[in-house]
Amino acid sequence: MFNHTTVLLKEAVDMLDIKPDGIYVDATTGGGGHSALILSKLTTGHLYCFDQDDYAFIRAKEKLDAVGKNYTFIQANFVELKEKLAAYGVSHIDGILYDLGVSSFQLDMQERGFSYRLDAPLDMRMNQHQELSAYTIVNQYSVEDIAQILYRYGEEPFARPIAKRIEEIRKDKPIETTLELVEAIKSALPAKVLKKKGHPAKQTFQALRIAVNDELRVFEDSLSIALGLLKSDGRAVVITFHSLEDRICKTIFREKSTIYVPKGVPILIKDEAPFELITRKPMLPNEEEIASNNRSHSAKMRVLRKK
Repeated sequence: MFNHTTVLLKEAVDMLDIKPDGIYVDATTGGGGHSALILSKLTTGHLYCFDQDDYAFIRAKEKLDAVGKNYTFIQANFVELKEKLAAYGVSHIDGILYDLGVSSFQLDMQERGFSYRLDAPLDMRMNQHQELSAYTIVNQYSVEDIAQILYRYGEEPFARPIAKRIEEIRKDKPIETTLELVEAIKSALPAKVLKKKGHPAKQTFQALRIAVNDELRVFEDSLSIALGLLKSDGRAVVITFHSLEDRICKTIFREKSTIYVPKGVPILIKDEAPFELITRKPMLPNEEEIASNNRSHSAKMRVLRKK
């Protein structure tokens, strides 16, 4: 059994402002921490739990069954939110929660290939039934495509040298495991970079994971869909762990909560934005949470309410 510590647990559920008879969605169920707390606050309401990971279903079911039965687990990517909910007759919801990134148990399960500290086959698929894996990208994509992925999704300044080194190595033999990839990355970096604090493969692994799972596109699409499903006074709560995810969330939330007025045009604004920003600045974990769970240190939470 692998442990998973839920980040911003109470804060996120409090921000959902749960109505006991409401309809809620946990778009990223994972280990079920947020879901269990949401479920505990429902009486006649219902919770729909999305996750595409096989293991998440097993983990979450154990936790949720101990709390209540008024939930439905939907094994699907959250970009399918609208059609999957429609199959249950649900067209509007009172709130939705996104807790993005990789779950602790995914990192800790060696065979999943997410971690640069554990030796495993290159994988990184959150949906274990999809074809594309990190192995495919590393061994079949062009140098240009790999470099673009590392720079765009990992903000890796040495994206091209790493991509070139990967190409050189795979000419002789495929790069098959996580630690083989780590060694390739290290061999492409200057000594002064290797001496810096932090693991030299972190940004590359992050970029590959995002690319394998198409995380940024599906999040942007899903969040836009979710906001269209919210009832009046419904809320969307988003926890991000990456600057690009946070930028997407911040941009969408700002657009939905702002009426655009062209500069210098003297007009009387009669309409108001359909949404209200609950958090002007992102909420962050407190020092105590960061001390007890280091993986929470990069978390940012933003909240939007439908008027």
